[in-house]
Amino acid sequence: MRLRAAFTAVFGAALLLAAVPGSASAASGQFRYSYETVDGFEASGFLNNPPSDRCINLHGVGEDNPQPGHTPQNRTDAWATVFTGTDCEGDSFRLRPRTGGASERLKLRSVIFS
Repeated sequence: MRLRAAFTAVFGAALLLAAVPGSASAASGQFRYSYETVDGFEASGFLNNPPSDRCINLHGVGEDNPQPGHTPQNRTDAWATVFTGTDCEGDSFRLRPRTGGASERLKLRSVIFS
């Protein structure tokens, strides 16, 4: 009887582990940047817990806005590579986790986390 109860407990635990989804691959924290809107106003954009290994075109600085974003701050736990063009094309620059940042001279339109 004890063997049967032990088997049932182990089997139940295995089912629970299989039912719980694995953590998605995402950077934990916030990525921030500044940009000028098409109306000429200064604005801030941010990404909370962004997905990893996927190119992200930044809001407000796409092809519809001639002005790129600037002054990125990487407050995530992953490396951020920012690009001057959309779809992670053009010149790139890597920002280290948690403390990586750059001045307004660094222009960006897309980012990928790794």
